[in-house]
Amino acid sequence: MSCPTTTPNLLGLRVLHRTMRTDLHRLTALVERLADLRAAIGTKRAKALDAWIRGLCAEIHHHHLAEDEIAWPVIERHAGAAADLTGLSDDHAALGPLLADVREASTALVRGPSAELPAQAGALAGRLARLRDTLDEHIADEEREIFPIIERYVPAAEWDAVTRGVQRRAGGPGAAFQVPRILDVATPEEFAALRAEAGPLLPIMAAALRPGHRRRERLVFG
Repeated sequence: MSCPTTTPNLLGLRVLHRTMRTDLHRLTALVERLADLRAAIGTKRAKALDAWIRGLCAEIHHHHLAEDEIAWPVIERHAGAAADLTGLSDDHAALGPLLADVREASTALVRGPSAELPAQAGALAGRLARLRDTLDEHIADEEREIFPIIERYVPAAEWDAVTRGVQRRAGGPGAAFQVPRILDVATPEEFAALRAEAGPLLPIMAAALRPGHRRRERLVFG
């Protein structure tokens, strides 16, 4: 099997992985602090927190589902005969139930009486921590084991098509949540590279979406 003449660009995927992990870590730390409070956080902030958590859960779900349905068949087609892919495919056996548990605990925090805030926040913090640890492990394994296989065997043009397919899956509300977060986490050099790759649409979307994102972020994280 011949190797691709150009290497697939995995920068956007690396930044997205870092974005999901960063968001999940700071959400876990925030909710752990809420578990120590003895007063209500306020309905408006609680709803904003729930919306943020649900946005992140949806991002994690859709991203990894798109990887399974769009990216993995391409990887298997090009590398299956040359690399041992046994055990590398993720079927969401762990992520799916954890995401459902997080959403359920987030709903309980928003709808429950203020007297139960510490217990509800504690339950949500525990579920977020389990999701965080599982996602950390999954991403570390993927970047260590699968990324080198993609870079060695998958043609850059086909990987570009995979990237476009995954991005289409995140359209609409998903993009409104994802784009500002990615640009917050990216370094200036990474932002310049992502902008060069995506064209003029990325900064236009960022400029349109960032003000609302900033308001929600201040409401959730203070």
